[in-house]
Amino acid sequence: MIAPSLRTRRAALVLLVPLAACAQRTRTTVPAPASPASAGATSAASTADSLPGVSPRALRLWRAAITIDTHNDMPTRMADDRYDPTVRHPAGFTAREGHTDIPRLLETGLTAVFLSSFVDAKYAVMSPDSSYGRALLLARHAHDVVRAAPDRLLFATTAADIRRAKAEGKVAILIGVEGGHAIENSLDNLRRLHGMGVRYMTLTWNNGNPWAGAAVGVGDTRTGGLTDFGKDVIREMNRLGILVDLSHVSDSTFWDAVRTSTQPVIASHSSARAINGHPRNMNDDMLRAVARNGGVVNVNFYASFIDPARRRAMARVDTAMREVNRTLRAQGLPAPRIAERARFVRDSMLAAIPDTPLSVLLDHFEHIAKVAGVDHVGIGSDFDGVDALPVGMDDVTRLPRIAQGLLDRGFSDADITKILGGNMLRVMDQAIDHAGPAAVTPARRP
Repeated sequence: MIAPSLRTRRAALVLLVPLAACAQRTRTTVPAPASPASAGATSAASTADSLPGVSPRALRLWRAAITIDTHNDMPTRMADDRYDPTVRHPAGFTAREGHTDIPRLLETGLTAVFLSSFVDAKYAVMSPDSSYGRALLLARHAHDVVRAAPDRLLFATTAADIRRAKAEGKVAILIGVEGGHAIENSLDNLRRLHGMGVRYMTLTWNNGNPWAGAAVGVGDTRTGGLTDFGKDVIREMNRLGILVDLSHVSDSTFWDAVRTSTQPVIASHSSARAINGHPRNMNDDMLRAVARNGGVVNVNFYASFIDPARRRAMARVDTAMREVNRTLRAQGLPAPRIAERARFVRDSMLAAIPDTPLSVLLDHFEHIAKVAGVDHVGIGSDFDGVDALPVGMDDVTRLPRIAQGLLDRGFSDADITKILGGNMLRVMDQAIDHAGPAAVTPARRP
């Protein structure tokens, strides 16, 4: 999840009020289930027969593969925006729009998606700490998605479940917790989350916690490495069969985690720092360490993380908006007028930023494949958690364009099948389906 941090920071700059919930949506019924004879042979649901810019070969590859997206924030939309997952929404990131819903999941033919139980930093500073409760709430929303269409969706916790979903022509729904503060420093809470079906946990969000440091360290929180208790958390995750997710963590925590984990680790939604020097991305030494560990880096689609031109432009916008707000406040205007004028200025500046081409996203897939190896790349879109995506990647129905882009860059069918989901399935087989002591060697810091 990226957007809450952006929402929070930008709201402070422009004094924006929250988006109104309960907006009108375009209602579409969830399609009837496919017959068993036709369901499992090709896709996880009913992939559209065509997609502009995607060849029949790429669509066949997509339909035949087990495809996995490791990070989707729809549960946060459900909790905060009263977003109805059974209704088809226009593509976008306002209260009236979304990147994901059940009708579009079925259309895209995705085999499996990890819905994120994202715990914003604000829950950790509440009194009492509300992080664990928030994690439970969003995990329940993930279960609610499956209950809304049990004939088309399957709640999954293992690689075997994902294979079963493929065979039955269903979409597998899994849960990942984003933000280690969700356990409130309790291994018992970690175990309870596992009992709820959680199968990965991101050690931090943008806020560090008492036992792990974050890349950003929002709110002056920790940016250092793992404490002894943090290493105990890793060991218990290994024992339970919860994947260790290193997106969002500080460099020090990354290295401590790969040295501690005896199971393959993942980055559920991270990209390549060599292409865009954002601290949320992974440098080449980290990519190689994940490869040595046997893990997978799942590429984040967020435009500001993948596109250096956009990241620089956004920094200029933020700087300019601080001055705009100072000027408006100096005029003595009431807060609603300040918010209105600042919002207009900011929207105008954002509209002038060029869109990120799809080729930039593909650059990250290609770079990670070259540095870490094709066995260590996957998809971690961050749909419904980000407010800017590459051109042509408007929502989940556009995911087959990844297969086309990789074909265009010379990847073989076998390698594309690995990237689309085979690599994550391998990691889940080892670290979840066969949880316990593993044969991988913890990566060393170079």
